Amino acid sequence: MSKRVALEGSFAAAEAARMADVDVIAAYPITPQSHIIERLADFVANGELHAAYMPVESEHSAMSACWGASGAGARTFTATASQGFFLMHEVLYFVSGMRLPVVMTVANRAVGPPTNIWGDYSDAMTARDTGWIQLFAANNQEIFDFVLSGFRFGEDPDVLLPVMVHLDGFTLSHVVEPVVLPEQEEVDSFLPKYHHPYAYDPDRPMSYGIVMNPDTYAEVKKAQDVSLRESKEVIVRVWKEFGDKFGRYYSPIDGYRTEGARTLLMSTGCLSETAKVAIDRKRDQGEDVGLLTLHLWRPFPFEELYEAVKDADTLIVFDRAISLGGPGGPIISEIKSALFDKRRDIKFAGLVGGLCGRNLTVEQFEEIVDRGREIAERGSSQVLETIGIRG
Repeated sequence: MSKRVALEGSFAAAEAARMADVDVIAAYPITPQSHIIERLADFVANGELHAAYMPVESEHSAMSACWGASGAGARTFTATASQGFFLMHEVLYFVSGMRLPVVMTVANRAVGPPTNIWGDYSDAMTARDTGWIQLFAANNQEIFDFVLSGFRFGEDPDVLLPVMVHLDGFTLSHVVEPVVLPEQEEVDSFLPKYHHPYAYDPDRPMSYGIVMNPDTYAEVKKAQDVSLRESKEVIVRVWKEFGDKFGRYYSPIDGYRTEGARTLLMSTGCLSETAKVAIDRKRDQGEDVGLLTLHLWRPFPFEELYEAVKDADTLIVFDRAISLGGPGGPIISEIKSALFDKRRDIKFAGLVGGLCGRNLTVEQFEEIVDRGREIAERGSSQVLETIGIRG
């Protein structure tokens, strides 16, 4: 029987890794993800989790250790944030290129300078092209569910790719919310033991990640891209199986009050919860608006996007990162590109806010909808539109 408990987001991530019965944890502490690996260290120390816990000397070493452990056939987990995430950046490409299903939670945090510890998606967006599956959780229940399901589809023989689960630093990682935890037997029936079909074997030595010439490199990268794109089919299937078993269904883009909505607001992460209240208010006032929550960032959910906006006149995209010197935020850029051939008639607006953990109120999300409509009506511009920034 499932049980409802109060957990901070970091502990929800750790619980999912524990119930997944991970074999190896290699991590280095950095705020605001430290509670995740501290909790897992407690589980290992008190015998609740039988795993090798590796306190390495840096995040680069953490991901390098995950590389070796996963390649040897161990179910492997780590966590990081911000500047530490950048330190392991080099190795991210090797883990995905070697088709190793490491699962990592990233407690998203703004990057310096200025030095800070609070959350936005400046770190997450730099991983767009690393070849990892990237998921964004909007609440603590989704953190638990995405970590658990991430092991399942990352380790699928048709996928074999690493998975990042993004959670907002402090506003999820350190906030306590109700989380439904399944019984261990239920998890075991959903998540089989990890078996990598090409695991490293000292009795059968082989070369991996060898030097490659220009005449073959592009073919390998093309194959990697195809594999990442095709993983979406498995992700959708696993989420359906997850929902059938645990009663919570997810999709790459979730809609909220989108029936008959001519204006749609797209958000990502925990601020989507605040945006829902703003959408409720707008609906109560008779406005035909709805909310789209983007859960799957890579592989990009093209078909789900087309379906979600098919009846909309205006799409307002809210970003929590600035693409410096570019057209605003990273997500609005991708959305425009994805819809270029499909919906040239739709009007766009992109706004950036919530940087470095700055709170946005329900009233400000109502303002985002209003300003977004104005921006869309006058036509897109290359001027960065922001919300909640003084001056």
